[in-house]
Amino acid sequence: MTKPIALIASPGIFFLLSLCATAAESYPRPDPVPGGIAIVELGLDTATPPSVFYGKKRVLVRRAAKQWQAVVGLPLSTKAGTHKLRIIAAQNKTYQRDFSVHTKKYKEQHLTIKNKRMVNPNTEDMKRIRAEKKIISAALSRWTEQAHVATQFILPVDGRLSSPFGLRRFFNEQPRKPHSGLDIAATEGTTIRAPANGIVITRGNYFFNGNTVFIDHGQGLVTMYCHMSEIRVKPGMKVKQGEPIGKVGMTGRVTGPHLHWSVSLNNARVEPGLFLK
Repeated sequence: MTKPIALIASPGIFFLLSLCATAAESYPRPDPVPGGIAIVELGLDTATPPSVFYGKKRVLVRRAAKQWQAVVGLPLSTKAGTHKLRIIAAQNKTYQRDFSVHTKKYKEQHLTIKNKRMVNPNTEDMKRIRAEKKIISAALSRWTEQAHVATQFILPVDGRLSSPFGLRRFFNEQPRKPHSGLDIAATEGTTIRAPANGIVITRGNYFFNGNTVFIDHGQGLVTMYCHMSEIRVKPGMKVKQGEPIGKVGMTGRVTGPHLHWSVSLNNARVEPGLFLK
């Protein structure tokens, strides 16, 4: 238990100082809510990592102290209550682990889109959208075996956080899917950086997302960058944390220049802020 030594007040803010140094925080931070992350202790101390599944999706595992942990992405559609992991350990021994998901209510956002086709696409647009959806889904559901996955990110662009993750969105007063990423408003041409080491899966220009890049960080952790004005990377390229991958733009469905940044974990879009200091 820590012992406070001072309470310092500044306008509306209190800082509690402690005599004891806190342990380094682990990332991503757990937040078992829809759109969040559950970190589940598996009770296994084996040389070989287990295979862990949430529904039909395989999930990231990592060592923590003397046991394995599962790092589980929770879709925004997840219901509160008890959920189960299926764990396959050595010699194909299978067992289950329960974990709890809590409720969370996200705010609403109402946006006016001048290009009406970006709200109600025509027949030809829908053909393109359906074809692009297959490419996007394949990139976001990619699984790469990797012993170590870097899960502490840096912010990919310097700018104002304009639209948080999870907003219930209305375009021209028509309800649409919740906001599955984090929007960072910045001047067009601002450099976008890789938040962590990874490999570029693919890139392209898509109806809603505009110029887009997907980066694979391993074990089902994939990041997506949308609305770019310029792309500087190619499929198969290795990128390191902080390296430029492109520039902020306003391609696709936008109301101004910004980066839409999504983080996908076991093919669930989750809160990017959980990976940031």
